[in-house]
Amino acid sequence: MIVGIIGSGGREHAICTMLKSSKKVSELYCFPGNAGTSKIAKNIDLNVDDFEKLKNFILEKKIELVVVGPEKPLVDGIVDYLEKFKIKVFGPKKLASQLEGSKIFTKKICEKYNIPTAKFGIFDNIHNAVKFLKKSKYPIVIKADNLASGKGVYICDNEEESMNAVQEIFQGKFGDAKNVLIEEFLNGEEMSFFVISDGISIQNFGTAQDHKRVLEGDKGKNTGGMGAYSPSRLITNELEKKIIKKIINPTLKALKELGTNYKGFLYAGLMIVDNEPYLIEYNVRMGDPECQTILPKLKTDLVDVFLSCCEQKLNQIKLDWSNKKSLCIVLCSKGYPDKYKKNIEIKNLDKIKLNSNDYIFHAGTFKNSDNKISAMGGRVLNFVSLSEEFVNAKKNILNHLNILNWSGGFFRKDIGYKVIDK
Repeated sequence: MIVGIIGSGGREHAICTMLKSSKKVSELYCFPGNAGTSKIAKNIDLNVDDFEKLKNFILEKKIELVVVGPEKPLVDGIVDYLEKFKIKVFGPKKLASQLEGSKIFTKKICEKYNIPTAKFGIFDNIHNAVKFLKKSKYPIVIKADNLASGKGVYICDNEEESMNAVQEIFQGKFGDAKNVLIEEFLNGEEMSFFVISDGISIQNFGTAQDHKRVLEGDKGKNTGGMGAYSPSRLITNELEKKIIKKIINPTLKALKELGTNYKGFLYAGLMIVDNEPYLIEYNVRMGDPECQTILPKLKTDLVDVFLSCCEQKLNQIKLDWSNKKSLCIVLCSKGYPDKYKKNIEIKNLDKIKLNSNDYIFHAGTFKNSDNKISAMGGRVLNFVSLSEEFVNAKKNILNHLNILNWSGGFFRKDIGYKVIDK
């Protein structure tokens, strides 16, 4: 089978790696891919915003399944477009993708279907937002109502911080955000909860805990994710049932009543308060780096999983999982998430010896004409290890990072601190 993967990050390299291990896959294409995917697939330097060129290539190469990794093409409607040409695509359609494309779209669904979430207000200009903030209790959460690569969220402790946040959003720091969402601060612990859906039925697809802040101790600016571990320490059978009943099922019902269904990965970012789940946000794809921690635990052939969703036969497949714990540490370019240098060579990768429980997933990397690998993004490499205990997984990763010894980067040394005894 010939498969194409859209995207260029660590998530897409992880998906590519798992697909490559399937005996059913004869050829892999990545659009555009990175230095890691280039070793196991054919990278195609093609603008994924140009749906027509992408479609023409897919038809020319007889690609039988397309997997969409990142959120932007989903929100822009790539699934709807490709399906017009009878191309099999794994991912939600444009309307369903508004769950991530517009935080306000999701909040209105929560309001109508009584889905537990933080109290909120929606503002389309600075004047009204500022007026509201002057009367607010702190801390408070302020979000841009558009895609912001995981960075358009501010947790503000006082009026000055909140005013700056609102100004930055309306001034276009995260693109063309026409609205600002202001929410109450929920005091609990975050958890990433994943399901997979074929539009008729769903299956659970694991849990994880992401570390979003750039500095140790979960301090500093928000990032796309500095590391993660799976499973979450919070998950229990009781909590899982609550999440499905109170959050996932009502959301899927809402989409059906809007005239669409949901096919693909659905990621619920939750706040757990006194063992009760509250929805913070939805992502309409696997998280990054949560995907890198979850996929290596999957024993079932990933191709079968994707095809079962595309063919609405998810209820006919059993997902088998490893009981091992998984941890990921992200190696970033110095300066991230602010300004950072690009084209910094990464040496010593070939000195790292990985066993069957260890992975290095590339994110912001490229291979130049003389086969040297360099960094081109803020998040550069994902080091993942599976083990019976989180502490051993972390030791393996730190050993690999020490061998790499890349002077152009940094990483958080405290990933997983809540599940690892010091």
